[in-house]
Amino acid sequence: MSLVEAATNVVVGYVLAIATQIVVFPWFGIETGLAEHLTIGLAFVGVSLVRGYLLRRLFEALRLCGVQ
Repeated sequence: MSLVEAATNVVVGYVLAIATQIVVFPWFGIETGLAEHLTIGLAFVGVSLVRGYLLRRLFEALRLCGVQ
């Protein structure tokens, strides 16, 4: 179930990133097509995955060191 949870988190994050871009970009005068939104969304997902992994490793290392 952890794999299903992780995959669901990635898919939901990707969809939210795309939807947010479609709504917010025009407020700032940024006009892009769907292909650009999809590509930018992938970049955000990649950054989010790396961030989540690094934070998980950091907190696991802290736990092993006994930091509370």
